[in-house]
Amino acid sequence: MAPGARAGERGAAVVDFVLVLLVLLPLVLGILQLALVLHVRNTLASAAAEGARHAAVAGSSAPAGQAKVHELVDGALSQDFVRSVTVRPALLGGAPGYEAVVEADVGVLGLGTGVRVRVTGHAVAEHDTVQP
Repeated sequence: MAPGARAGERGAAVVDFVLVLLVLLPLVLGILQLALVLHVRNTLASAAAEGARHAAVAGSSAPAGQAKVHELVDGALSQDFVRSVTVRPALLGGAPGYEAVVEADVGVLGLGTGVRVRVTGHAVAEHDTVQP
């Protein structure tokens, strides 16, 4: 027996560890899930905004903006997250422009489906005629 330990407290450390683990493990996993969702959302928002800007450049089009979104997502995330990418002409406060919409599913800690994320990006066109 360890010095200073009572016979009735033997094995209490294991019980304490399990009780603390039951509280801390879900908390840590929840924080990791939140971090993953925020990372995916911010990455997709950036890609959507850049895709809309790419489509809004003079001489470009919506399919070019959509290809830019796919290229950026491929470079930063797995394409498994993305459900759909849409870049379309839009009126932004009366000015012609483009809107990029990206929808994705972020599973629990990256596995399966869990949280649906939808982000948009907007850009005013450099030219008056918006090409579809």
